Amino acid sequence: MKQDKTPRQRARRGTLKKIFSYVGKYPIALSLCLLLYAATVAFTLYIPILVGDGIDLIAGAGKVDFKGLREICVKIGISLIGAALSQWLVSVINNRITYSVVERVRADAFEKIGALPLKYLDSHPHGDVVSRVIADTEQFADGILIGFMQFFISILTIGGTLIFMFLTNVKIALVVVLLTPLSLFVARFISSKTYGFFKKQTEVRGEQTAFTEEMISNLKTVQAFSREDENEAKFAEIEGWLKKASLDSVFFSSLTNPTTRFVNNIVYALVALIGALEIGGMSVLTATAFTVGGLTKFLAYANQYTKPFNDISGVITELQSAFVCASRVFELLEEEEQPSDEGNRTLSSVDGDVSFDSVSFSYTPEQRLIEDFSLTVCPGQRVAIVGPTGSGKTTLINLLMRFYDVTGGAVKIEGEDVRALTRNSLRSSFGMVLQETWLKSGTVRENILLGRENATEEELITAAKAAHAHGFIKRLPQGYDTPLGEEGGLSQGQKQLLCIARIMLALPPMLILDEATSSIDTRTELKISDAFQTLMEGRTSFVVAHRLSTIRHADVILVLNDGKIVESGTHETLLARGGFYHNLYNSQFG
Repeated sequence: MKQDKTPRQRARRGTLKKIFSYVGKYPIALSLCLLLYAATVAFTLYIPILVGDGIDLIAGAGKVDFKGLREICVKIGISLIGAALSQWLVSVINNRITYSVVERVRADAFEKIGALPLKYLDSHPHGDVVSRVIADTEQFADGILIGFMQFFISILTIGGTLIFMFLTNVKIALVVVLLTPLSLFVARFISSKTYGFFKKQTEVRGEQTAFTEEMISNLKTVQAFSREDENEAKFAEIEGWLKKASLDSVFFSSLTNPTTRFVNNIVYALVALIGALEIGGMSVLTATAFTVGGLTKFLAYANQYTKPFNDISGVITELQSAFVCASRVFELLEEEEQPSDEGNRTLSSVDGDVSFDSVSFSYTPEQRLIEDFSLTVCPGQRVAIVGPTGSGKTTLINLLMRFYDVTGGAVKIEGEDVRALTRNSLRSSFGMVLQETWLKSGTVRENILLGRENATEEELITAAKAAHAHGFIKRLPQGYDTPLGEEGGLSQGQKQLLCIARIMLALPPMLILDEATSSIDTRTELKISDAFQTLMEGRTSFVVAHRLSTIRHADVILVLNDGKIVESGTHETLLARGGFYHNLYNSQFG
């Protein structure tokens, strides 16, 4: 059991250190907070002294010092206003610190996602990543807001009350101090048990978010296969896990507050009993008599001394949950980033000379995909890549664009290893049209201008016409200024035409077309193919094709199978050879 706790405790300490590394970036606000905390505690601890002194001014019927009581009441009023004002200012500053920290953490997390290698995003549910950046950070914020304030107020309150209690009566103060660890032990024992429940709760919440995101993004497929009932059952199952984890964590953490309060109430009762017996005795430190007013002060201090422990135990649920959420966010922030481009050369002059030199690659070590793959592509050459599913067609594109790095050999552009080039200059040298289209939230104009932001209106329209998109764009409610979401209210074919228009506008030195016309009708496809033929003139082009009729005019066709080139040549040469390509082609048109 100890072996299990040690790594967990180390993880907690590491998380706490990271939290303070963010909070520590606001030293002035923190210092002001500490001063205001001290002022709040000072005013709060001064009030019991005034109340006790006031009680001692009441000796009995007709023996009341009203003038002294009025002065004490004025001081109590000033202390209450001072405590309330300083506490309000603390809340304002603390909120500003908290949400500044959250803003910084979220910004770092979002920036981190952009720096992560593609393999991380491919191997982690997107919904879980979103949950860490949004939901976990929000929970983390609540924890900071509660925990940060409680921590400092509690420390100052405990220290201040201890001083005043020992000055009032040493014997009773020792009773309080000796019994306090019992309350701490109970709180620590329960909180150590609840951490695992909160960790489970947060993990299941991330799984639920991932499943919901998957359900929404693939709703058409779900409805097409009538999988609504099965998905509802799966969601209900996950919801059941979340309910159980949530109930367990809240139930066990809720035991902390009543149990610590029970212990503290016992302490309070003992203080009252011993204090009543001590009335009339002399204080060791102050050499003054212990009065009824003194007992009143002591009872107030005893209550204030135990209150911080009750406050901490009262927010244990939020603190534990926030701690787990913080650890998940920091796990994301500590993920290994893709190799830096620092010191890499900028690819400026591109003719289109591409080569794969003895390339080896696999997504997972135990499953080999590409081994000892070599290919030389001359500038301006049109290369078609065909093969069965899983043969490595898309993987070659991933390596070419450096979405993944090779595990052996090298991919070279203009004789330079792509790992020695900056990613921006490498990727801006290619124009990509993929089978999966993407439109950002914005207007049609903004989506096309992703190809070249400084393009003129005339160039924009020319590119749209070349992509045969100008016609349907003019029919939209606001033409080129029509706002679009990710779906955009457009058909799949129209979205793909907008993606093609981006490439027509960018005019990159090299092209990658991965089933670029798969969602377009046959008539428009013929027109787009003609436009692509013109665009590819003088440009090195890689065309990944499933429909073999679209690659007849390629300069060379590479036939892949199991990550290797099994055949290469022109369309006519490969058909005449009667090999793998011949069988593949006839399976579509035979």
